[in-house]
Amino acid sequence: MLTEDLLKALTTFYLDLHAHPELSGKEERTAAAFADRLADEGFGVTTGVGGHGVVGVLENGEGPLVVIRAELDALPVAERTGLPYASRVTAPVPVMHACGHDLHLAAAAGAAGVLARDRGRWRGTLMVVGQPAEETLSGARAMLDDGLYERFGRPDAVLAQHAAPLPAGMVAHGAGPVTAGGVTLRAVIHGRGGHAAVPHLAVDPVVTAAATVLRLQGVVAAVTAPAEQVVLTVGELRAGDRANVVPDRAELGLTVRGFSEDALDRVCAAVRRVVRAECAASDCPGPPEITVVNRSPVNLPDPGLTAAVREAHVAAFGGHRVTGWPPAMATEDFPLFAAGGVPTAYWMLGSAGPRAWAAAPGGSAAEKLAALPPNHSPFFAPHVRIALPTGVTALVTAALCRLAA
Repeated sequence: MLTEDLLKALTTFYLDLHAHPELSGKEERTAAAFADRLADEGFGVTTGVGGHGVVGVLENGEGPLVVIRAELDALPVAERTGLPYASRVTAPVPVMHACGHDLHLAAAAGAAGVLARDRGRWRGTLMVVGQPAEETLSGARAMLDDGLYERFGRPDAVLAQHAAPLPAGMVAHGAGPVTAGGVTLRAVIHGRGGHAAVPHLAVDPVVTAAATVLRLQGVVAAVTAPAEQVVLTVGELRAGDRANVVPDRAELGLTVRGFSEDALDRVCAAVRRVVRAECAASDCPGPPEITVVNRSPVNLPDPGLTAAVREAHVAAFGGHRVTGWPPAMATEDFPLFAAGGVPTAYWMLGSAGPRAWAAAPGGSAAEKLAALPPNHSPFFAPHVRIALPTGVTALVTAALCRLAA
């Protein structure tokens, strides 16, 4: 069980993580702190897996291998919560745990501690994974490419949870896709630089990029059915340094998200056509460079494992604290851990405090969810006193579903 002493230590761990976030691929301090927590609980710990990835293994007799996964990285967001433990990182850019990864790590460390201290309840092997670079959708693949399953064993189940602005103390399970698959693309448009006074002697890639962005807004409607639920967002447009200079290149960064690989492929193909066509229409001096930065599959947890975990959560929390979750357009790389047919379970962990939930405008849960600060917001602030023990219990009960009694 989660003791008062352990919960106090985990809360301190969480507050430290929140105050010292690190960007994707730079999680050296976070990884070391997480590794120390696991080592203190008797886990054999390996660091540097797929970057700053951490793997803790605790063997407890013959039985299944169950993985609990949490993420190490934070986001380039300037925190505006006003919390006394708000992020202290401002250079080279402001950084914040605006997606709850600090909560995930503290809950995973807590589950590791509870199960390590009560080995009479289970048999098998528990592996706890601290994954780097989730926000760039590259860390899971890096860990797998670094031999995660070959070096430490092929799991019988992989478990994860994610903070969401549901009331703290609740968990939510999806019946089908939980989060979307996603593709991030980057396009470099080549122009011909020159003086702003004589634009007819240049080929302005800013104009081409602007036309491309506008044209891309119609792609989803053109190549997908309305029921397919696909979104395309251009999140980056970079070009030039001076108002009086026509630059020689512009860069676009965009993401496509959807619930089928076929739909993602169709939209990505249309993106390539549009970018190339706009460059041709502008008479650009060279073809655009279009690359896939990363890609993650649809997050479709194993139905059987999901049902077992949900049943365990109902038993642990009561039915009033376990709810459903509609498919969300958010995306992450957790589905890659299902490589080769490994069963996964993934649920949402409520993080909104009672006062915040009560104060949120709206008479329905959907209206309140829309009004609360979402993940990636500078105001995102989990209610740690309720969400953290709930997250620990959710992981422990889920792990015990598959670890032998």
